[in-house]
Amino acid sequence: MTVVLDTSALLAVATDSPLRDTVLAALDTDPVWATSAMALTEALPAIDRLSDEDDVRSDLEDAIRLVWDHLHIVPVDQRCLDRAAGLARSQPVRLSDAIQFAAAERFPGPVQFVTFDPTQITVALGLGFEVVSS
Repeated sequence: MTVVLDTSALLAVATDSPLRDTVLAALDTDPVWATSAMALTEALPAIDRLSDEDDVRSDLEDAIRLVWDHLHIVPVDQRCLDRAAGLARSQPVRLSDAIQFAAAERFPGPVQFVTFDPTQITVALGLGFEVVSS
């Protein structure tokens, strides 16, 4: 099994919250951890919405980058973008979500898709992923 983190899960790992415990429990189930290359691009600006304090922002970024160093990163290459375009046309998802799903599909199943975005859950289940959420 592969554990794939979306951006919300990547952010949750860096925070002191029950969501962090959910992500860590999922990561404990398998040694293969992954995400889309886009997740870091989405997560870093999101840090600024979590705190106004520079020290807190810096600590959050450090925590995210520490986790990042242990993930298999799926590139947002043409293959990923083509699949994401197809998903965005056939599923009720934003393009950024479709890119996350296209990245997760690159791994052999079963895939645990960790997300705290309720709009992703139904689509992820429809794509055959086991969903981990709160």
